[in-house]
Amino acid sequence: MKTLKFKKKAIIFFILFFFCFCLFVINIKNNVQTFQPISNTVIVIDAGHGGIDGGCTGKKTGVCESDLNLTYAKNLYSQLTSMGYKCFLTRKDKNGLYDNGAENLKKSDMKKRKEVIDKVKPTLVISIHMNSFPLTSARGAQVFYKKDSVSGKCLADSVQGQLNKNIENAKKTSKVGDYYMVNCTNLPSVLVECGYLSNIEEEVLLQNKDYQNKFCYVLCCGIIDFLNNSN
Repeated sequence: MKTLKFKKKAIIFFILFFFCFCLFVINIKNNVQTFQPISNTVIVIDAGHGGIDGGCTGKKTGVCESDLNLTYAKNLYSQLTSMGYKCFLTRKDKNGLYDNGAENLKKSDMKKRKEVIDKVKPTLVISIHMNSFPLTSARGAQVFYKKDSVSGKCLADSVQGQLNKNIENAKKTSKVGDYYMVNCTNLPSVLVECGYLSNIEEEVLLQNKDYQNKFCYVLCCGIIDFLNNSN
């Protein structure tokens, strides 16, 4: 008699378990079917310099700008793609993009970066750099955009606004900048000087992993603000 009761309980338990399992599978299937990408936005992230062009160097640690640019660019890439955005890096390693046999390596490098933008046809472009200035007290993140570019200024203002609110010593307003990476396209494009390697305190801070994560997250917020206001 006890054996029969045990079998009935086992059958009931199995039926309930099977029913719950089916609901679980159906729920997963429905979630997969209804999932929509966060955005069809495409972003080109440019890590400035590279190869023989190291950019500026830190006064205290001797850190190379091109290395830091790549670190920040990859961090920004990782955070944006995790949010559902499609991103492309102009360079993925320490090498420059120039043809080694080119007569002018800098022009060759810049041309390759423009080719990436022209091929991808992104929604926006963000170029990552580190700053330097003879006056060692100079510090703070600054965003630049192309002169007379309305969309570029909107993107720059959104990014600079987030930096100003969340990153200590960041500049209050964005500026016009005569840089190739903002001038080579009519798409919304900005160049971000993340900080000054000529300022010892900022040089050290820019190499801090937690600070890098925070800074790149703030860049993401600025980009998203721009996209939301553009829709």
